[in-house]
Amino acid sequence: MVARVGTVAFQGIDTLGIDVQVQMSGGLPAFTVVGLPDKAVAESRERVRSALGAMGLALPPKRITVNLSPADVLKEGSHFDLPIALGLLVVMGVLPAEEVARYTVLGELALDGAIAPVAGVLPAAIAAAGEARGIICPAATGGEAAWADGIEVLAPATLLALINHFRGSQVLTPPEPQMAENGAMAPDLSDIKGQETAKRALEICAAGAHNLLMVGPPGAGKSMLAQRLPGILPPLDAREALEISMIHSVAGLLEGGRLSRRRPFRDPHHSASLAAMVGGGVRARPGEVSLAHNGVLFLDELPEFQRATLEALRQPIETGAAVVARANAHVTYPARFQLVAAMNPCRCGHLDDPSIACARAPRCAQDYQAKISGPLFDRIDLHVEVPAVSPADLSLPPTAEGSGEVAARVAAARKIQAERYAHLPDDRRIRSNAEADGKLLEEVAAPDTPGRKLLAEATEALRLTGRGYHRVLRVARTLADLDGVQGVRRIHIAEALSYRRVVPGR
Repeated sequence: MVARVGTVAFQGIDTLGIDVQVQMSGGLPAFTVVGLPDKAVAESRERVRSALGAMGLALPPKRITVNLSPADVLKEGSHFDLPIALGLLVVMGVLPAEEVARYTVLGELALDGAIAPVAGVLPAAIAAAGEARGIICPAATGGEAAWADGIEVLAPATLLALINHFRGSQVLTPPEPQMAENGAMAPDLSDIKGQETAKRALEICAAGAHNLLMVGPPGAGKSMLAQRLPGILPPLDAREALEISMIHSVAGLLEGGRLSRRRPFRDPHHSASLAAMVGGGVRARPGEVSLAHNGVLFLDELPEFQRATLEALRQPIETGAAVVARANAHVTYPARFQLVAAMNPCRCGHLDDPSIACARAPRCAQDYQAKISGPLFDRIDLHVEVPAVSPADLSLPPTAEGSGEVAARVAAARKIQAERYAHLPDDRRIRSNAEADGKLLEEVAAPDTPGRKLLAEATEALRLTGRGYHRVLRVARTLADLDGVQGVRRIHIAEALSYRRVVPGR
């Protein structure tokens, strides 16, 4: 007899169905797992043996062969423990084969028979729902699997509880979908004194999902401004929350299987490696750009990142996807994020203050900023100078306008954009002005005659690339949305141009 139990292997956030085939035959006692398993899967033999022994079930002295089909796909992770155990229980006659066959099974077994949480339950549950199957997963991730519509979810805490459920002596309560608590409120913009230009740029950044670079001396408030961006961003809609949760599920970052409606805010240290940033490693895990999908990727001290790491951001910024190509894996993760970066104008940071600037100014600024390539600069919509805060600004009382008022304007602008792009099909789905391109951008952001004339003159004077030209139009469209007007006017083009980068030394 051969028992068959369904499970999955992960390719990015996509799943591939795996057929776990278990057979017992005569011969010398052995327990073999074949089908290209990695070390974690091969070690499942001992975990399964111990878990069954903890319940008083001993494996018969026969030759046991477990085949993971298709055999040419690398099997990674500890979630194969539970399907292997269920396959053994079927061939031993403990569980009915037809009942087990109705489920996709994931779970890691502890030596005492407890079922430990594993990564990837949410995409596995969605795939199971598409095949009209149920899912068996650990109790800790049951709330995660319950988000898949119309699916039967069994989330036992132990292998014994699952056996009792199938044998009718215990009933497992279906888990409920879980939402994460909002947690601590983001810092408020009213804490920032002065820096009105930077606050305005931050509002535009949030309203249109634009990329932003802040340049200023140490202590000017660049990091403080970035940390207040989550407080003015609109909450995730249901589809966006599901997209992010699938990535976080594969990465094993969904605490307690709870989905969140807050936009991600990732701020990796400048020592982050290329694989940590764009994804990779032995199992081609998602990187920071994918974990920041539909949210913000904040890079402080931008020039201090490795050059190769920064250059790897260029493709995800343009395409909204991170492609991880390895000898044993080629996966694609969603990576539609807002890049918010901060940097000093030069290595000493005091380029604009001759009294304390280094002796190499302004040459040091050119050398320092040359660590960042022109193509990467060109992909940033908003470049804003953040000057040092004066003592007069520090002595002022907190401003009356805080994150709540700014968030209301941002939400109104985002609503306009959602209605503008609602007619587009799913394969061309656009959620913000930053994603509009080509003919669509020319239609929705066509400026009036004075604005078009100003943009043409500025394109020649500033030597804007085609990419830079379109980014000016996107920012101008967002400015018009914040003003609540239908068309893009000359004043919007002028303000959008004011946020283009000024090259040091020119």
